[in-house]
Amino acid sequence: MKLLLHMCCGPCSCYPVKHLREAGIEPVGYFFNPNIHPYREWKHRLDTAKEFAKKVGMEIHTDEHYALHEFLRRALPAESRPNGRCTMCYTWRLEQTARYARENGFDAFTSTLFYSIYQQHELMKKTAARFAEQYGVSFHYEDFRPGWQEGIDLSLALELYRQPYCGCVFSEEERYSKEYLKRKRKENRAKKRARLAALSAQEEKKDD
Repeated sequence: MKLLLHMCCGPCSCYPVKHLREAGIEPVGYFFNPNIHPYREWKHRLDTAKEFAKKVGMEIHTDEHYALHEFLRRALPAESRPNGRCTMCYTWRLEQTARYARENGFDAFTSTLFYSIYQQHELMKKTAARFAEQYGVSFHYEDFRPGWQEGIDLSLALELYRQPYCGCVFSEEERYSKEYLKRKRKENRAKKRARLAALSAQEEKKDD
């Protein structure tokens, strides 16, 4: 099987590539991540993906267009919808991977996104399956999450750059901004109070 492996980054590729090779599948890497910002972070992750591919002897294809303006055009409207930003991000990357696989003669595609314990696994799975059908190429589903720690160990052994946040500027804010974290804690407390008030109202109705 000729498999295209979308690579979100070098470290997250370590376990999936090892696992696929153990199953007799030699993947071809594909770096397409217009969600990563700012420029130097995107370039660092691109270079690390290439470094990883060289160290493990894997063929890699890379999209080296830095798409800040296109990302903002898509992300800002999506940010106003519930879970809109992440849905947009998965859709953009997985659709392009399916399209690239079809246009370049691959039998199937998958993604290292399915390695992350932090991503929305079922949403990504449904999204990938939808584009597989749309573009007439197979989606090779693998749940790589059981190899989470092994992948970390492999990336450290290979001395790969390990990024501290998901990739987009919104996730960077969520990771580092004290103001954002304070606001989220306040929102969570308000949601908790609302849930408790609703439960209390339900109990009062039962008593009546």
